[in-house]
Amino acid sequence: MDSYFLSDMHEAFFSYIRSKSTVPLTDEDIDLLKSIMVSKKLKKRQYLLTESEICRQGGFIVKGAMRQYSVDEKGDEHVIQLLLEHWWVGDRESFEKETPSPFFIDAWEESDLILFTKDKFDMMLRIPAAAEMTSNISTSHISALHKRVSDTMSLTAEERYENLMRTHPEFFQRFPQHLIASYLGITKETLSRIRHKAIKK
Repeated sequence: MDSYFLSDMHEAFFSYIRSKSTVPLTDEDIDLLKSIMVSKKLKKRQYLLTESEICRQGGFIVKGAMRQYSVDEKGDEHVIQLLLEHWWVGDRESFEKETPSPFFIDAWEESDLILFTKDKFDMMLRIPAAAEMTSNISTSHISALHKRVSDTMSLTAEERYENLMRTHPEFFQRFPQHLIASYLGITKETLSRIRHKAIKK
């Protein structure tokens, strides 16, 4: 991988840590991070993880768009997460417990990732700034997950669509309608009807 490109990826990750932590990164911290990070480029539709695999690497998306989904017995896909730049990607439970994952994770666009194995991730957590960053994003992730479950149970399809438009309007530019519909837990036809109704307002 080109050294200039690699340097840009590293700096994007360091900037992300700084934005999520009040503790500064030292030169020693940066040297350690450079020694444990692995950079990877995924082509569109290339898998990071497949069902029944153990998630051996967690990733930070420097550039690109990805999705995490399951497939039911009928072969229908159910989107669990849509992911963009500066988001973390991986099956956390499989990664931490080394158990088979029920999910697929692939790149919807060509994506540039920084990856960590479990032991390297644990090494990263010895860095105070990275530990604070991880704690902050874990809290945010849990809150977002609880809200999504609550919204799915209590809000109408129209309200879930409006929430997504308000919180992540970029999804509608980066992902096709059928993935948005699956993420919202509705059919593509229902999403089309809701969008048409919203445009007419």
